[in-house]
Amino acid sequence: MKSLFLSAAVIALFSGPAMAGKAFVSNERGNTISVVNTETWEVEHEFFAGNRPRGITVSPDGTKIYVCASDDNLVRVFDSSTYEELPSLPSGPDPELFVIEPSGKRLYIANEDDNLVTVTDTETRTVLAEVPVGVEPEGMGISPDAKWVVNTSETTNMAHFISTEDYTIKHNILVDQRPRYAQYTADGSRLFVTSEIGGTVTVMDIDADGAPTVVGKISFEVAGVQPEWLQPVGAKVTSDGTRLFVALGPANRVAVVDAQSLEVLDYILVGQRVWQLDFTPDEKYLLTTNGNSNDITVIDVAQEAAIRSVQVGQQPWGVVTVE
Repeated sequence: MKSLFLSAAVIALFSGPAMAGKAFVSNERGNTISVVNTETWEVEHEFFAGNRPRGITVSPDGTKIYVCASDDNLVRVFDSSTYEELPSLPSGPDPELFVIEPSGKRLYIANEDDNLVTVTDTETRTVLAEVPVGVEPEGMGISPDAKWVVNTSETTNMAHFISTEDYTIKHNILVDQRPRYAQYTADGSRLFVTSEIGGTVTVMDIDADGAPTVVGKISFEVAGVQPEWLQPVGAKVTSDGTRLFVALGPANRVAVVDAQSLEVLDYILVGQRVWQLDFTPDEKYLLTTNGNSNDITVIDVAQEAAIRSVQVGQQPWGVVTVE
């Protein structure tokens, strides 16, 4: 009978509800990471993340959180379960945004003050290369096959296509003023580049060899909102390639765009100065960081509607989610 009860207990344990996921929010002014439970939408922890944490991402296996500590000139690393700080990574000066390749081995980091993209090995914690790019590099995107990394340079107004095979720039594409973010579709066939001051998203089709061709631009118009407030910054596209969501900065809106026709379908009112975005792993929700209202907005992706806000730390900048 004891073994029967034990078996029943084991079955109950493994058939129970799955553990809730987490959202990690970097608070640029508060120098902390807020940890939000994505089932209850409550902040369950907050920890020190270095000075001026901005870009934030997660290792492919979900066990490590990487944070651009911009004023510390390094990437800080944390255990995603215990929040223990692990050995940091070299980043070059003033890291702002970065991307991690699907293998988890290399980080590609934009160094805003030094006009470089730094390539860092996450296992040996060494710098593999420094790639000169345009003035004030910020945005980073990576193709799904990891053969290309795209850097956007704010002052040069270009998207630089860097081959990950030899760390050289193969293509330079002029975009509108102050490009901020680069986002590939999941199949790698299209790239979106946001331009904050230009007020547009440049759309590029990508051929089989990774070469880009500009095929259109998306602009925005919201009744009652001054055009200069419509500042595209963060962007995310659904895995099926049907919807593009664009954070519009001080307009306090997220634009919903048909990613095929490039038509703007709607605008979702969120918190103040919306900056970066991330889907939960199941793409059920999209989270926005709102720097001036010190909160994140939770958007129901199917409904394309905001359903709640969650207060976090001071001046939330980036967000990443894990299961």
